[in-house]
Amino acid sequence: MLQTRVIPCLLLLGEGLVKTTRFKDPVYVGDPINAIRIFNDKEVDELIFLDITASREGRGPAFQAIRDFASECFMPVGYGGGIRSLEDARQVLSMGIEKIILNTMALRRPELVSEIAREFGSQAVVVSIDAKKKLLGGYEVMGAAGTEKTGLKPAAHAQRMVELGAGEIFLNSIDRDGTQAGYDLALVRSVASAVSVPVIACGGAGTPAHFTEAVTEGHASAVSAGSMFVFHGKHRAVLISYPTRAELDAALSNLAPKSS
Repeated sequence: MLQTRVIPCLLLLGEGLVKTTRFKDPVYVGDPINAIRIFNDKEVDELIFLDITASREGRGPAFQAIRDFASECFMPVGYGGGIRSLEDARQVLSMGIEKIILNTMALRRPELVSEIAREFGSQAVVVSIDAKKKLLGGYEVMGAAGTEKTGLKPAAHAQRMVELGAGEIFLNSIDRDGTQAGYDLALVRSVASAVSVPVIACGGAGTPAHFTEAVTEGHASAVSAGSMFVFHGKHRAVLISYPTRAELDAALSNLAPKSS
């Protein structure tokens, strides 16, 4: 039986969906509601929506859009982007969203992680970490959709977020984003081995075999992807899709992480 969650990550820019490469060059890939309906039909495990410009533009969540998404989705949904206060989180969760995803605000006001966890439980709080390779080795956490350096190491940042109440870590490799070349397994493993909560690997998936690697070699608890689910073929034609249950079962059933 398939136990590893496989989660499409959908990026919001204005009223449309886009896909980036290394957090740059957004390409329009369609209407969010249409994508939700396709993923409903495909019976996906979970969906993640990230508004990629809310923090940089200093604005709050797009509440009406969130309400529309939640009313259409048949699966659990996580939402991130522009959530700056406990009241913002309350409103988003009241609309039917299951998980609040904090990224830049977890860096700027980490106590918000604790505030949401105290009121709604750790299972409702996901901290998203965008990590980039450093020239001299190692990784650095980046804020504001990859535009701000923080000086933080991903594993240490993840540990602190878990101490504050985060129930999951959503770990995204900026260098692998949109490449479909495979996850950064060293990055995933470094964070997954540092925390006791589930780590969702994102950035680089191109085939179901990459999901297998993320779990067995990266020790991820779940996997997420964007390009793999919205592009088709070498010319990257837009075609929203999802692997069949048989394909996912073949890649992910009864997996256990390999020992380091």
